[in-house]
Order: sequence, then structure tokens, then C-alpha cells
Amino acid sequence: MAADETRDGVELTNLDQPLFDGADATKRDLVDYLDAVSDRIVPVLRDRPLSVVRVRPGQAPFMQKNLPKYAPEWVRSVSMWAEASRRQVTYALCDDRRTLLWFANQRAVEYHPALFAGEHATHLVLDLDPPEHDDSFSLAVRGALLVRQALDDLGLAGAVKTSGAKGVHVFVPVVPGTAMDDLAAATRALAARAERLDPALATTAFIREDREGKVFLDSTRAGGATVVAAYSPRIRPGVPVSFPLAWSELGSVSPRDFTVRTAPGLLKDADPWAGQMPAPQRLPDDLVEEGHTIPVARVQAMHEGKRRARARRAE
Repeated sequence: MAADETRDGVELTNLDQPLFDGADATKRDLVDYLDAVSDRIVPVLRDRPLSVVRVRPGQAPFMQKNLPKYAPEWVRSVSMWAEASRRQVTYALCDDRRTLLWFANQRAVEYHPALFAGEHATHLVLDLDPPEHDDSFSLAVRGALLVRQALDDLGLAGAVKTSGAKGVHVFVPVVPGTAMDDLAAATRALAARAERLDPALATTAFIREDREGKVFLDSTRAGGATVVAAYSPRIRPGVPVSFPLAWSELGSVSPRDFTVRTAPGLLKDADPWAGQMPAPQRLPDDLVEEGHTIPVARVQAMHEGKRRARARRAE
């Protein structure tokens, strides 16, 4: 297939095709956007096992974890055991502009890096998922401010970004050597503390039917989980991107403000994600200890689901 153009040695094809149904954007828009922000998105992908969500013409989007065998030899990779799928996976490492452009040409729209680099966990993350509502994002913002208050009470600080959908992500960088089980415990405890600040607004209930229309404080993004990267596009109408914000900006924006077409102009030469990210912090002992007393959400939900199923059968 003849290339439409070549950048950094990467042949780019079919650039004027629609990106996906409802995108109101072409493959060229995706490539141009990722190229424009490559010096900002590559640092948040570098050295991290990467999963991407691709979309091919006429097909549903799909998540790709294993690096395809046809990938160029210069795309770095790492082979790891994936606990969720119980198999060995060869993940790509997107360490440079050339690799990012190659992924863009593969129609990789979303970029979901691991929350560790090398052997070290790097961030505690809470994913705030609001209920379906006309005012979903403002509810997520209110939930994020609860998390910020809980962090302030602990002497910790975090950075915030839109998810690129209707939610918000809070990232708290942690010092190297933080044990994965302690990080997961601290994430559960932070979510619980934020919930206690306003239980009418926020919940840590993992089972959707138990959330009662509240903002879900998802504390499961630890261990082998991924979170969509800052600056990553999303497969949503208009192709919004996950956009970093100052805490003071949260209440005055909409996720629809930030798309592959608008974000470069809003960013100009700035890198707000790097600029607003605090220095790595040590997790307080009392937070970790509290978290170890809180059941793992997925395990608890599994047991509760089985209990409810037994109860229904007994009726």
C-alpha cells in the first residue's frame, strides 16, 4: 500500500479516511494530533507496558495488549505475566515519537499505560466515575474535590485530569519502592476517606446497582491495572482527549472542550501534566494500615454476587 506521507521513517497510509463512525475526524487528524503532542505524551508512556484501543474501518474498537508480530524491530517491548488473563503478554513500550507515529498509523486511538515503570509503581490513582446524568461531569468534579480534601488532610497532593469521557482521574505520585500491596491498600483507604466526607455524593460500592446514583470512587486501579494516559484521545464522538487541568479549572470546563482538534491550540507549548504533577510522596502509615483492613473491591463484589445468586435461588 502506497504511503500518503512519511514522518520519522514511518509510512503513513489512508490519512483521509474517517477515523470511526461519529468521530467527525479523519485518521490524519489523529496522526497530526499525536505528532503535535508527542513530546508530552511520550514521557507518560515511556518504559510502561502499553495497551492500546484500535479501531479499524467497519469493525468495533478492540483493546490490543500483545505487540503484533509484524511490528517493526525498533519498537521496544517487554514480556510479562498478565494476571487478569492468566497468560504471558508481550507489551509494547512507546518510548519515542517514531513508535507513537507507528501506533497512530495502526489506528491506535487510546493509550492505556501501566501504572508502573520498570519494577516500580509510580502513582496512586482514583478513577471517579459519575452516574449517567445530564450533569455527570460536574458530579465527578465534586467527587474529585472530596478526594483533594482527603489528600490535604493527609498532607498529600495530587494532579487531576479529565478522563476524556465523563469522569475525572486523580494521580498521586509515590516514592520508588512503594510496595504494590501497600499502594493498593492506600488507594482503598483514600477512597473510603473521601466517601466519608460526603456519603450522599460519593460511594466506594463496586457493584453498580448499589451505587444509588452516586459518584463511584474506583480504587481498583492498582497492580496490573491501566488508566488512559494524559493527552490520550478517546473513542468518543468528536474524539475528546484526556486533558490535564489545574484544580481551580475543574469547575469551569467541559470534557467536550478538549479534542484532537482543539487541544494543541489550548496547550500551545505547555505541558500542564508535567508542570502540575507533585513530587513523589511517601504514603502515610495510617493510610496504608487502614487500607489493609478494607476488602479488595473485586473480591468482595464476587463473593457478594454469589451470595445474592444463592438468595435468589432460595426464594
